[in-house]
Amino acid sequence: MPKPERRDVVPSKSGKGWDVTKPGAKEPVSHHRTQANAEQVAKRELRGTSGGEVVTHRPNGTIRDKDTLPPARDPNPPKDKRH
Repeated sequence: MPKPERRDVVPSKSGKGWDVTKPGAKEPVSHHRTQANAEQVAKRELRGTSGGEVVTHRPNGTIRDKDTLPPARDPNPPKDKRH
């Protein structure tokens, strides 16, 4: 079974705004002024493909939230009560 797609919403290296990144890519997929906008774009991009997981980070780099988008399967369905 192939690994689901993943996008990370991380603070920009420039210190201004947020980036949507794809694991293994050298450059960000896109850059946004707000974390909310970056998260929306990451989710829209995955919904347009085969689904996957959006991992949103805090400004200090720790994980704030994970959201699995269909048709990908949630690896921990009983624990994910937020979505």
